[in-house]
Amino acid sequence: MVVTKSVENRWLRRYRICFLIGTLILSFQIYLAVRFFRINIDNLNTSGDFDRIKVSNFEINDVENSVNSARRSKDSFSIDDEDISNSLIQQTKTKRDTVINKTQNKNQLHLRLEELDFIPTCKITTKEAISAIHRAKTQKCKQIISNITCLISDDLLYPKELPNYCPNEGFVAGKSLGCFKDEKSFRLLNGYYGNYKNTNSPDFCMHLCLQSGFLYAGVQYSFECFCGNDEPSATARLPDSSCNMKCPADPHLACGGYYTVNIYQTGIAKFTPQIAETTALPNTKRARIVFLLTLNGRALRQIKRLIRILYHEDHYFYIHIDVRQDYLFRELLRLEKQFSNIRLTRKRFCTIWGGASLLQMLLSSMRELLSSDWRWDFVINLSESDYPVKTGNKLVEFLTANKGKNFVKSHGREVQRFIQKQGLDKTFVECDTHMWRVGDRKLPWGIQIDGGSDWIALSREFVSYAASDEPDDLVSGLRIVFNHTLLPAESFFHTVLKNSKFCNTYIDNNLHVTNWKRRLGCKCQYKHIVDWCGCSPNDFLPEDWLRIQNTEARQIFFARKFEPVINQAVILQLEQWLYNSNFNKNMLNINSYWQNIYHYLDLTPSPDDSLLTVAQSIIRVNSKSISNKCKLIPDKIWEITSFHTDDAYQKTLVLYLANDTSAGQKVTVETSFKDKSTFVLLKSSPFLHRLKSLAVSTDYDPKEQTFRNFAQIMGPYSEPTLVFEFNSSPEVSAKTTNVSFLWIDPAGRLADLYDTSIDDNYVTGHIKPSLKQPLLPGSWTIKLIHKQVLAEIKFLITPLEFFSGNVVTQKQVSFIHSGSDIIKEFDSYWDKFLPNNFDRDTFLSKSIADSKRFGTDLRDWIDSLVSKFFIIGSSCIANDPNKVCARGFEECPNTNWSSYAPDPKSSLKNI
Repeated sequence: MVVTKSVENRWLRRYRICFLIGTLILSFQIYLAVRFFRINIDNLNTSGDFDRIKVSNFEINDVENSVNSARRSKDSFSIDDEDISNSLIQQTKTKRDTVINKTQNKNQLHLRLEELDFIPTCKITTKEAISAIHRAKTQKCKQIISNITCLISDDLLYPKELPNYCPNEGFVAGKSLGCFKDEKSFRLLNGYYGNYKNTNSPDFCMHLCLQSGFLYAGVQYSFECFCGNDEPSATARLPDSSCNMKCPADPHLACGGYYTVNIYQTGIAKFTPQIAETTALPNTKRARIVFLLTLNGRALRQIKRLIRILYHEDHYFYIHIDVRQDYLFRELLRLEKQFSNIRLTRKRFCTIWGGASLLQMLLSSMRELLSSDWRWDFVINLSESDYPVKTGNKLVEFLTANKGKNFVKSHGREVQRFIQKQGLDKTFVECDTHMWRVGDRKLPWGIQIDGGSDWIALSREFVSYAASDEPDDLVSGLRIVFNHTLLPAESFFHTVLKNSKFCNTYIDNNLHVTNWKRRLGCKCQYKHIVDWCGCSPNDFLPEDWLRIQNTEARQIFFARKFEPVINQAVILQLEQWLYNSNFNKNMLNINSYWQNIYHYLDLTPSPDDSLLTVAQSIIRVNSKSISNKCKLIPDKIWEITSFHTDDAYQKTLVLYLANDTSAGQKVTVETSFKDKSTFVLLKSSPFLHRLKSLAVSTDYDPKEQTFRNFAQIMGPYSEPTLVFEFNSSPEVSAKTTNVSFLWIDPAGRLADLYDTSIDDNYVTGHIKPSLKQPLLPGSWTIKLIHKQVLAEIKFLITPLEFFSGNVVTQKQVSFIHSGSDIIKEFDSYWDKFLPNNFDRDTFLSKSIADSKRFGTDLRDWIDSLVSKFFIIGSSCIANDPNKVCARGFEECPNTNWSSYAPDPKSSLKNI
């Protein structure tokens, strides 16, 4: 018996040990479960955790999409499965809404009324409007944004519905066709599908489908809306009782059922763009065209070249020049005296990319054209960047065959996607030369929304309707809508055309081909003037020639964009292709281009003080070097011009008046200069051999990958950018090299640091440092570091002799030239790449002393710096070569570089 008891106790101890181990494991599992659950609850209740909100939204969409996609699959959910899924959706939504509400309450923006000199007429709570008001520069703009926001909140700004005047051929808006059986693999309405859990109803779905241009709308499964253009077959008709699910927006109405759909007519007829005619009827009078040139910038010679190649006495040129471009307006105004068919509008607008002012400008110019004595059939809008790809005769023949038609290019996308992409469902306000986004909006019901390109060719009849001084309800309503729309010129004429009696004159072709390279052109380069991201086309280059050639067999008559400061060879190639291979081939200076960058008569834009400072220094230094011929004292700078040959910047030209003190005469002189190369390779290595270039300047264009500031002149208020270019490595094995760029100011201090990686592929990149202004004047250095200094480049931040176009005062000098008080701190590791402490103290003392220079002392300092960073070239006499001092100079018209040199390709004298 004792033995038996001993065995039992041994087994009891074993079971006890197993029981304890099992209890521990179970307890640990319970602890982990509680801990995990608490972490998730804590995360969900964290007020600032926007990632959790995003995940919750994503989860809801996943669940909803899984339900909807499963209903459309061969093995669809049962009703019980759907109820479970809908329950899961509701639970997740409730959890998400709780997080969003807590986040909004704790992070809600408030309008700072103390910043305003007015009292808003309503309580403004939308974050977009509050942000826009705070960012606006002027009180006037802040009040405009506030007033528009209040009109929207009071539902007083936009019309709720607009009439559709396009003939509908018996279609009746809202007519019910009945209840129909739908199929998961073959939808009765397959043009568009949307899921609207709170707003769906027959009326809502019909309006949505009409807005997208569909003939039929269908509601199904309570919250689903379908659109299509095919009338449902009568064989699919079901008793009305089969569509028995209630609508979320109105429980008294039925919104289909499980694979049953209520179908209605939207009230519009099927839209089919017209096909352009190729041959005119006999005895048809030749079409006469108004080329509406909407111009900006300073590309005067390219504009004249465009007019020259388009010119015909039967056509007209009506020119709008941005109100800020005084030079262009003044120079082109002279053409009115030379040509009776060229006029400039005096009602000028300040237009910005994507701005409502673009549409206002077009409508204003069209109204003026309608009231003029010109007899025209079509208006075609062009910019300085357009150029014809077919001869003028071919364009006239084509338009003669299509009189009364209207040429616009549609987006070719699903309409609802286009609305969201273009921001048509947002309200924008233009002021302070900026398009401010102030909130969401609902587009008016009853009309089709369309849009695409803002380059158009419109008939006189349609222009008189769309630009009328007494517009009907459709046009007046759309003007209100598009006055607060981003890129309104890309949609207004399309939408008016589709919903008016002119809908049957719509041809889906704007006669243009555009050089889109979206990888380069869609970089949000307009964020400084628009609260939105947009895309811009690239300039044509010779490597894009095939795209131009492909227009030969198509009804395309213009291409864009062309910029001679980027590439002029492709323009010459195009002209030779249009006319003959020898066209202009041997014309004098055919490969040269001049573009003005300053004129003393300009009222706008404001002059570049650093450009004026360097130009004044150049002519001052140059006058000393030519004193052996005559004693010239520079008096006044007339013009500054950028000169290019063979599609490369060559030099900058300064045209100025000088006093010849030896003969008591005044002469006009033009002198050239360009920057010196300060790029130096300090080491030799396989990696460094790949470094093709380093360059520093301002106005970098990432789309064209070039600086617009060709002269590389920078001052204390400039924003320099570094561009680097590495060739690809010949080695097969791929590797990455980490490098650093040090920005060192004239006092020897590290102003900024940028780290990047260079792989073995071809690499081009740009760096725009965050430097505090004003920048310290003097010689700056950028060093390329990889364990040691491999290369460096120096650039000049010039002291200013002029400030806001006037000679700088002594009080201004000490502020402008002292640099920023904010000095960044960096790791001491980088000190070994900087000048030693003694040199830095010396440089700093010199910078402090230099910042106090004024008058002659300041000019001497500027001249010494300019002489180090720029090379002064040739000079010529621009007027009266018989004057005593002029005899030692070449005459400017006889050179191949002066702005006075002959340029017949841009001359309008003999057309």
